[in-house]
Amino acid sequence: MGQLLALESFRAGGNTGIHGEIPMQISNCKGLVYLGLADTGISGQIPRSLGELKYLKTLSVYTANITGDIPAEIGNCSALEELFLYGNQLSGKIPEELALLKNLKRLLLWQNNLTGTIPEVLGNCSNLKMIDLSMNALTGVVPESLAKLVVLEELLLSYNYLSGEIPLFIGNFSGLKQLELDNNRFSGEIPAAIGQLKELSLFYAWQNQLHGSIPSELANCEKLQAIDLSHNFLTGSVPHSLFHLKNLTQLLLLSNGLSGEIPSDIGNCIGLYRLRLGSNNFTGQIPTEIGLLGNLSFLELSDNQFTGEIPSEIGHCTHLEMVDFHGNRLQGIIPKTLEFLVNLNVLDLSMNSISGTIPENLGRLTSLNKLVISENYITGLIPKSLGLCKDLQLLDMSSNRLTGSIPHEIGQLQGLDILLNLSRNSLTGPIPESFANLSKLANLDLSHNKLTGTLTVLGSLDNLVSLDVSYNKFSGFLPDTKFFHDLNATAYAGNPELCINRNKCPLSGNSHVKNSTRNLVMCTLLSLTVTLLVVLVGVLLCIRIRRAAFERKDEENILEWEFTPFQKLNFSVSDIVTRLSDSNIIGKGCSGMVYRVETPLKQVIAVKKLWPVKNGEIPERDWFSAEVRTLGSIRHKNIVRLLGCCNNGKTRLLLFDYISNGSLAGLLHEKKLFLDWDARYNIILGAAHGLEYLHHDCTPPIVHRDIKANNILVGPQFEAFLADFGLAKLVDSAECSRVSNTVAGSYGYIAPEYGYSFRITEKSDVYSYGVVLLEVLTGREPTDTQIPEGAHIVTWVTKELRERKRDFTTILDQQLLLRSGTQLQEMLQVLGVALLCVNPSPEERPTMKDVTALLKEIKHENEDFEKSHCPSKGDTANPKAAVHSSSFSRSSEPLIRSPS
Repeated sequence: MGQLLALESFRAGGNTGIHGEIPMQISNCKGLVYLGLADTGISGQIPRSLGELKYLKTLSVYTANITGDIPAEIGNCSALEELFLYGNQLSGKIPEELALLKNLKRLLLWQNNLTGTIPEVLGNCSNLKMIDLSMNALTGVVPESLAKLVVLEELLLSYNYLSGEIPLFIGNFSGLKQLELDNNRFSGEIPAAIGQLKELSLFYAWQNQLHGSIPSELANCEKLQAIDLSHNFLTGSVPHSLFHLKNLTQLLLLSNGLSGEIPSDIGNCIGLYRLRLGSNNFTGQIPTEIGLLGNLSFLELSDNQFTGEIPSEIGHCTHLEMVDFHGNRLQGIIPKTLEFLVNLNVLDLSMNSISGTIPENLGRLTSLNKLVISENYITGLIPKSLGLCKDLQLLDMSSNRLTGSIPHEIGQLQGLDILLNLSRNSLTGPIPESFANLSKLANLDLSHNKLTGTLTVLGSLDNLVSLDVSYNKFSGFLPDTKFFHDLNATAYAGNPELCINRNKCPLSGNSHVKNSTRNLVMCTLLSLTVTLLVVLVGVLLCIRIRRAAFERKDEENILEWEFTPFQKLNFSVSDIVTRLSDSNIIGKGCSGMVYRVETPLKQVIAVKKLWPVKNGEIPERDWFSAEVRTLGSIRHKNIVRLLGCCNNGKTRLLLFDYISNGSLAGLLHEKKLFLDWDARYNIILGAAHGLEYLHHDCTPPIVHRDIKANNILVGPQFEAFLADFGLAKLVDSAECSRVSNTVAGSYGYIAPEYGYSFRITEKSDVYSYGVVLLEVLTGREPTDTQIPEGAHIVTWVTKELRERKRDFTTILDQQLLLRSGTQLQEMLQVLGVALLCVNPSPEERPTMKDVTALLKEIKHENEDFEKSHCPSKGDTANPKAAVHSSSFSRSSEPLIRSPS
């Protein structure tokens, strides 16, 4: 290459097959103007001889494998206008010699491992329009010299360790369009000078240590579209003038100490589609002008101190998908105009002081998934029209003043699978016979009402996890099912006429009849007892005889099987047991061996044969009782379905749906199928949904305790199913961080706090899930032998991204590298979520509800970006060209930027 003396432009970007180092002899190409080696396999260091290229205008070597320092000699390339070195493994400090590049316009060094401070002399590059130093390990303050960069348009410094205050000279950048300072250690107040940035469209400063008030001068930035100041220590009120920003689309101020009222001026923000003000100290009424925000899709005002009524004008916001007002002091009635919110998925008005009745027309919200109006003062009847909300999964009307009977139509909500809570009201009458249709329902609470009649209809609800019918006026017998046999007495306490068993039933009639009846009952019971004893002795003798006669046969064929189906099944125990041969083994886990079994009617199921419980072993090791108790009544599309269980005293079997593609671990590491990025994303999102359900929608919550790639099964459409609940625990509020007596989890996935505290919480599952995310991104097992020095995957990824001079593309599974720019951005964002999950401090990890929201939004926002940034003809086919573009930047990465 050094022999091409007349070479002016060399473009080889996007050729991942190019390897080796940049030759030192390139300095012979004295007339070289453009050098493009981006998105290749180029490695090694940038040759210092590059500094001899006096006419070089563009040096583009991003997303490659370049290591070492940025050579100081680059400062000799006096004509250089664009320096693109992002997404490499560069280390060391940013050289001060860059200040010699008087023509430099764009400096992109993000996603390396650069350390030290931002050079003071960088301010001498007076033509700089774009600086992106994000995702490095820079420290110190923003140098004063940058004040001289008066033509700067983008300043992106997020994800570093920068400290000090946001500099006052920020106001000098009159042409600044994007300012990203999030995820640093900035303190002090937001300077009023920021109001001088007339071109500013995006301002992110979330996750810092900022305090003081939001400056009213911010409203002078008339082109502002997105503001995110969440997770700081801001106080005071939101300036009224801020709501005069007609271009504002997103306003996120979560988790601060903000107070005051939302002014009526908010009606000016007609383009606003996301308003999140939760977890602050706002007061006053929700302004009626919020009804002017026709594009609003997400409205969260929860956990504040709002008073007054819910404005009826909210019915004009017909694009709303979620309304969350819980945890305020709202009064008045539920407005009838909510019927116009036909796209609404979630409505949460709980923990307020709302009164009046439930509007009959609420049943028109047929897209509702969750309706929560608990802990209010709502009166009247439950409207029959709610039976039209066929997509409802959770309905909570508890702790109100509802009267009348439970409508028959509630029993027609066959999708109701998470919770039906009507407790602590004044409901009367019987449980409707239509409740037999609630076959998917997991949690039912009818306690503390005045309900009458029998509980017979509840005997058909095979999927119940928890039930509370206490303190009513029920009578008759408990249904004769295993669920009711095992039900704790507190679940039906306070029903004096309810017959638990015959000798405790309050029978009517005179004392002679009662005595006669009692004697008859006692004689009957005595006869039954004697009969049972005789039968039991006979059975024991038969077992001994059969054991002696068939001592060479497997005990599984001798003992009597107890078969408990959870679904309608068309096979017998013998159909299963006779097919448990070694040739049908498809895997084994911490709790047992797994077989693939085909029944006589060609139905394929998975059978787990659990390890036997040893004599004297502590109860917590009883995988069978733990797994059956947990799985037998759980219904979720991302949790493997338990069909039934078998037990003969020696051998215990669990029968599951057979999931055709096996485990995620098998697909990743045994290469049974190629998993492209879309398939991997679909799997991790499905697993997140399943785990979110266990943590947040089960009562009490369930900790899985063994999340790993082997326990995530994959269906034919790459849908995920959580499996192997042998370690799962129901978590009472009193033991939310219980001490475990057994090893909880699998090696490589166990949260670090378990090593010193033996305490297991939902955050332990979150850590394990984070390890799975890293496994999906890298294609390596948590303790992969190919990881240098035998390091754990979390340690390795952290070092590769920071200390060991690696960038995120080099930790990716090689099969994922040839993806589109948008998909690579999604991977980067998922990596950000993974790192949040594997935080060493349990308190700092997100909840699974947050994780699921983050993952969903990654796809949603990147799809929106792709639609609005489709390349035109002639655009580069380079898959990372979008990353290169200044219009892209990481302002399109909302999820790594902000968990809000």
